[in-house]
Amino acid sequence: MEMVRKQVYIEARQEEVLKFLARDLGISEAELIRRGLNGIIEGQVELPRDRSAWQEQKRFIEARMKKQTRKSGKKRTWRREDLYAR
Repeated sequence: MEMVRKQVYIEARQEEVLKFLARDLGISEAELIRRGLNGIIEGQVELPRDRSAWQEQKRFIEARMKKQTRKSGKKRTWRREDLYAR
């Protein structure tokens, strides 16, 4: 497995916990960080979602859809699949 070097900034309290957990588990700090990322990737750790960001995007999309309908006076008649060669 190819590794890529990264430099990150963490808070002082995060560093304390990182050092403690790595020492307690008998692994390197880098391995602990990798395991944390893998937990997120594999869905074992769920990140909080910002619902307000989605609501803002939804309002934007709905406004654009209304604008398109008003502009031409009719809804589109084509489907996305029609755009691709078969």
